Amino acid sequence: MKKYLDFAVKMAKKAGKIMKKYFKEDNKASYKNDNTIVTMADKEINNLLIKYVKKYFPGHAVDGEEEKFGKSNYVWVCDPVDGTAMYARHIPVAVFSLALVKEGQPIVAVVYDPWLDNLYSAVKGQGAFLNGQKLSVSNLTTNDMRTVGHYDMWKNSEYNINPVVEKLQQGCYVVSIGSVIRASMCVASGDFAFVIFPGTVGKNCDIAAAKLIVEEAGGRVTDLFGNKQRYDQSIRGALLTNGVVHDEILKIIAQSR
Repeated sequence: MKKYLDFAVKMAKKAGKIMKKYFKEDNKASYKNDNTIVTMADKEINNLLIKYVKKYFPGHAVDGEEEKFGKSNYVWVCDPVDGTAMYARHIPVAVFSLALVKEGQPIVAVVYDPWLDNLYSAVKGQGAFLNGQKLSVSNLTTNDMRTVGHYDMWKNSEYNINPVVEKLQQGCYVVSIGSVIRASMCVASGDFAFVIFPGTVGKNCDIAAAKLIVEEAGGRVTDLFGNKQRYDQSIRGALLTNGVVHDEILKIIAQSR
């Protein structure tokens, strides 16, 4: 596990340098077929990950948001730049995310925020950490204006979570900061109480690392309907919480369908 974590950390630092290299320059932002943005940093980081996995773990596969490689029970699931829309507009919110997923479940995870040089990490069963300091979720509830939660929503999303957000906003503060992974790290650190994410096809890349880090910090992660799911394939959305609010939000989601 240590060699996997060491590899993930080194990859995160290399990715951070690439993100910063293009940040203030023309990052060659373009639109994919689904009208989401991709930049040179996304492509370069994804390509570099495949190169290094081939070199150091040739029996493993890569499931990157921009490029995939191989088939294996061990899959490096990566979002090279989560928050690309903000990154392309030179707003420093985006993070790098990488998880080693074994038989569908993450066992090692890192998330790197290059703007603050913050490295979030977790190994299954060993806790979650920010720059070596142990992380712990909050115990705040949804009926408390000190509570902050995050949501993502877009036009063609399979699940409409807007009614859920409207309900939650009656008791707490709900925002969208431009990066679901960065927001999930706020759940792990206790700054946010929940993240609601309606992503499906290919969106395991957004949640794989966050799932392990949030759970190792004492939180709870399921799909949008309270079920376990694999993170080496497409998902049915995700709910990441401090655990205290999880069942209540699941109930609101069920009532809003």
